[in-house]
Amino acid sequence: MTSGGSWRRRAVVVLAVASISLVAAFRDVLIDYFMTKPNVTRENDANTEYDASKLPFTVSVQPEKGDPRQQWVMVLDRELTAAETRKLTSSHDSSVTFAYLKSLGGRLLEYPSVLEHAPKQYTQHMSTGRTELSDTFKMTVLSTRAAAVVIDNWKVTDVVCRKSTAQTVVAYPPQGGAVYQGIQLHVPSHADEPVLTDDTEGQGEPYFDTHYIEVGGGQPSGGLRVEAIAPRGQSCEWGVEVHYVDAYQKAQWLQLKDRKGQPLRLRTESVPLRPRQEWFFGSTPWTPCHLKPKEPACDLL
Repeated sequence: MTSGGSWRRRAVVVLAVASISLVAAFRDVLIDYFMTKPNVTRENDANTEYDASKLPFTVSVQPEKGDPRQQWVMVLDRELTAAETRKLTSSHDSSVTFAYLKSLGGRLLEYPSVLEHAPKQYTQHMSTGRTELSDTFKMTVLSTRAAAVVIDNWKVTDVVCRKSTAQTVVAYPPQGGAVYQGIQLHVPSHADEPVLTDDTEGQGEPYFDTHYIEVGGGQPSGGLRVEAIAPRGQSCEWGVEVHYVDAYQKAQWLQLKDRKGQPLRLRTESVPLRPRQEWFFGSTPWTPCHLKPKEPACDLL
């Protein structure tokens, strides 16, 4: 009897210990279950707050490099010497000419997209009788946010224009109209600019009426090719404000800044009204339009 009672007591003890362990384990499971959701919520809230505290986006701007074989215009702040003129006009290769002018400090301008399908209310702004030229650049928008940021509007700000310092113009004109994907605007802006330049439905319409730029949320970058057109004879500096909406219900206008945190200033140049030297280079031999302004080719400058 004693031996059997002892065994039973040990069994009861073992069962009691096992029950206590099970209760403790179940308690831990319950604690983990009820604590996990608050912890996850707090972590998600912290991640959201951190993401929302980041800059919505940053921008970088790169001037268009141009294609030496396509249409282009170069401007220089001085006259070419006799030796430079001889070297310039001795070449009939547009790529060689392009590289040579670059080496002399030439700055690139381009013939903007021909908006044949734009609405009349836009094209009437451009009936000045003179060829317009664009100072073209590519703007890249970058974001490290986990949630999406959408830029849905843009406006030119703080425009300051001065007389162009250019004295020499060399033009390699287009053989026909061309269209490039991106946007076009004048400085100062015309109504409803920037407009869409793509050769599609909507050409010449306000870009942000039907388009937007989305970054963040797994799409780290976006960008635009921008054709900026200054008044003839002027060189202008200007800034940009964009309107954005993010995933945290924040919507506001933001002044674009450069990498140093200063307001972004963009420079848009045009050809001078009365250049001292003006050369036409294309299907016809070199034409000095400053000496022969009535030559038909000179109308393309």
